[in-house]
Amino acid sequence: MMSSYKLWNKLDYCASLKNLDHLKGKTNYKFIQADICESDFMRYIFQSEKIDTVLHFAAQSHVDNSFWSSLDFTRTNVYGTHVLVNAAYENKVKKFIHVSTDEVYGGNSTVALDEEAKMNPTNPYAASKAAAECIVSSYWESFKFPVVITRGNNVYGPHQYPEKVIPKFISLLERDRTLFIQGSGNAIRNFIHATDVAAAFDTILHKGESGQVYNIGTDFEMSVLELAKFLIKKMKGITGEDEIAKFLEYVEDRPFNDYRYPMDCGKLQSLGWEPKIKFSDGIQSTIDWYKLNFGNWGNAEDALRPYPSGSNTMRLAQKDADSAPGSPKKVASGRITNSV
Repeated sequence: MMSSYKLWNKLDYCASLKNLDHLKGKTNYKFIQADICESDFMRYIFQSEKIDTVLHFAAQSHVDNSFWSSLDFTRTNVYGTHVLVNAAYENKVKKFIHVSTDEVYGGNSTVALDEEAKMNPTNPYAASKAAAECIVSSYWESFKFPVVITRGNNVYGPHQYPEKVIPKFISLLERDRTLFIQGSGNAIRNFIHATDVAAAFDTILHKGESGQVYNIGTDFEMSVLELAKFLIKKMKGITGEDEIAKFLEYVEDRPFNDYRYPMDCGKLQSLGWEPKIKFSDGIQSTIDWYKLNFGNWGNAEDALRPYPSGSNTMRLAQKDADSAPGSPKKVASGRITNSV
C-alpha cells in the first residue's frame, strides 16, 4: 500500500533517535520532527509530503504521569488527535488508523471483552484515549472518513523507554537494585511482544475495515508481582523466596490501579493474525537488548526512579522518605510508582 514512509515525532523525553539507526540510508523513509498539536504544520506536512495513510501512535502514555499532569495528556491525546485526524480528513487520506488502549474498557472485568463492550476509563490517561476515540469515530459517523481504531494490551520489547514496567524491572535488576511493587502487586496485565503488534498493524492496514475497532492482545497474563519474581529468578539465578524478597520493595498503590484487562481478539484473528512470540523467547531478547542499549536515552536513569521524574508527587515522596524513621526500604505512602 505504501511506497514511502514519513515518520514525524515530537522527540519528547521518552524518545531516542538512536532507535532509528537501522533506518539510516533507507531511500523510502523520511524523519520529520513535529508536534501533532501544531495544526498549521500538520496541514503543511500532509500537503507537502502527500500523505495518504496514517498510523497514529503519538500519545502521552505513561499512566503514572497522568495523575499529576493530566492536562498534558488532554492536550496531546485529545486535542492532538483532533488536529491530526482533521488534517488527514482535509487532505483526503485513504486510511487513518488510530492506536488506542485496552485501558478504555476499565480494569475490573473477569471476562474477555470484545470491541462492543462499553468504555469505562478509570484514570486520566485512559479517559484521554477514550475521548480521542470518540473524536476519531465521529469522523467516520459524520463524514465516512475511513478510520480504524485499535485497542492493545501492554506491549514489551526492544526500544521502549524504561519507565514501563518490563524494561524498568530489567534495568533495575541489571544494576542490582530493588523492584518497586505497587500495593500488593496483584494487578494483572496481558503482555504482547512488539513484533506481534507490528504484524497486527500490518494486517489491519491491509485488511481492516473502515469504522471498525480491533483488539490487539494475547491470552498470556501475569500479575506485576509474578512478573517481578519471574525476572528476579531469571536474571539473578535465585529461587528461594527469602532471597527473592530482598529484591522487592512494596510501596503504596496508585490513586487507582485497574485490576485486569482481558480482551477477546477473535475479530482480528478472523483476518488471519495471531500472536507468535512466546513470552519466554520475547523476554530473553528484551533482556539482552537492554543490557546493550540502555544508554540510548540520555535521561534513562530518571526512568528508574519510583516516581515520575520532576513531579510534585516525587518531590513530596522523596521528602517523606528522607525523614521517615526505620528501614531504608521504607517508601512514603500515597504516592505513584511504576506504570504498566
